[in-house]
Amino acid sequence: MATGHVTGGRWKRKRGRAGAAWPPPLAMPSPRSSRERRAGSSSRLEFLSLVSQRSPGAPDSPSRRKESGSSAAAPLPEEDCMKLNPSFLGIALSSLLAIDLWASKRLGVCAGEGSAWGSVRPLMKVIEVSGHGIPWLLGTFYGLCQSDSSAAREVLLNLLFALLLDLVLVAVVKGLVKRRRPTHNKMDMFVTISVDKYSFPSGHATRAALVCRFILHHLVLAVPLRVLVVLWALIVGVSRVMLGRHNVTDVLFGLLLGYALYSVVEYCWLSPLSAPALFALWSH
Repeated sequence: MATGHVTGGRWKRKRGRAGAAWPPPLAMPSPRSSRERRAGSSSRLEFLSLVSQRSPGAPDSPSRRKESGSSAAAPLPEEDCMKLNPSFLGIALSSLLAIDLWASKRLGVCAGEGSAWGSVRPLMKVIEVSGHGIPWLLGTFYGLCQSDSSAAREVLLNLLFALLLDLVLVAVVKGLVKRRRPTHNKMDMFVTISVDKYSFPSGHATRAALVCRFILHHLVLAVPLRVLVVLWALIVGVSRVMLGRHNVTDVLFGLLLGYALYSVVEYCWLSPLSAPALFALWSH
């Protein structure tokens, strides 16, 4: 064992057998080691604070993180989702719609003055007025007021009923479907209302088919005049596409609707027996 004593104010070390000095020299801490210790303690504190903020429970697994991520994501709208397995009916309808738009664009040769048949546009607009509802309503009402025959009044009163029914039905269908008019259409139509901004079905085509069938059944006409009436109805329908007012399917459905609407008018035919008040009103 090594001992030491003070000599002349200095401490003299006695070495033992192993040659080690006693007492051992004090090691001074280096600045680098103290900084590392402080950094380590601060990182441990930050880790502990992060752990304490998390809710207690089992650690998150990859599958659990995936579930939480999918639940947090907002669901996409149905129209934005890609249908990987579309039905045959959906494919067929989409194809027909594309063909309809393409054919309507190609046939709209009078949509503007600068179109291929722009010089024929004034004539097409005259045909447009001939199939409008206002001239037919005013003409029927005037004939009903001027008629002296009970048979003529019965026919004209039912024609007025058919025209009003046509206006209401077409307005309801347009409001329900809300199909916009073709993009190449110019909104310079004759006397429009709010639902006329929609395209399906064509009111002119519906009215033309209805009036055509009504005239052929209740007016005695020569064969050439009957052919002209049918041609007028078809030309009115074609002019709607040529002017760019409607798509092809709008006109086709309008013609079918007008043809079927006449059957409703025949079923609900107004006569002096079924509606005596109306006939009594017009007889005076």
